[in-house]
Amino acid sequence: MTPYEQFQQEGRAEIAAQGADAELAQATRAWMDRANAGKYSYHFEWMGRPIIQYPQDIVAMQELIWRVQPDLIVETGIAHGGSLIFSAAMLELNAACGGPADAEVLGLDIDIRAHNRAAIEAHPMARRIRMIQGSSIAPEVVAQVRARAQGKQRVLVCLDSMHTHDHVLAELQAYAPLVSVGSYCVVFDTVIEDMPKSMFPDRPWGPGNSPKTALHAYLQTTADFEIDHTIDHKLLITVAPDGFLRRIA
Repeated sequence: MTPYEQFQQEGRAEIAAQGADAELAQATRAWMDRANAGKYSYHFEWMGRPIIQYPQDIVAMQELIWRVQPDLIVETGIAHGGSLIFSAAMLELNAACGGPADAEVLGLDIDIRAHNRAAIEAHPMARRIRMIQGSSIAPEVVAQVRARAQGKQRVLVCLDSMHTHDHVLAELQAYAPLVSVGSYCVVFDTVIEDMPKSMFPDRPWGPGNSPKTALHAYLQTTADFEIDHTIDHKLLITVAPDGFLRRIA
């Protein structure tokens, strides 16, 4: 066993212990509820664009993108574009290290605001970014994404648009089958299910109607995916508990 392999082995044991620590989970949950009340995840940027993600999840996505070496990343939900730029930057780094030279990220949003589109298209990472405006579950949008995925060797999918059960379930049905074996479909904001209902007074989603309920409903219909609990047990602080789905078949 190499020193690195020994380090990894020790880490796996420590991560498993973290995941089994109920007191630590309770402390993490209390911290997240307090931080989310102040819109914690809205305060970070990637290469000059708001990313609206936890730093912990950004690190997790870096690890996945390096491990998978995707030649296509599909993201639903664009907002200010920080996540697209992050993914494009990771693909650029992969290419510089011998990974897929023409890898790209495809972003979908029902409303790409003009100022956000302009900022994304003017960014140095723009050459790896494509965008489609329209509902992510509209048949014509799904068809365009499937066409773009044709011939790709390794596809990674991130779902982060409308967070209702029905919408996320439809996204999973449309896009999870595009994920290559060994890659991931990451369902963001599953944490909604674990948060107080009072946090969403003006939203159509909340506990009982969330990405997590959709995810578990989808898993009842397929044996192709499993939840990779090692990721959220490692992160502890994440918007995607149970949301890192690894394709196994």
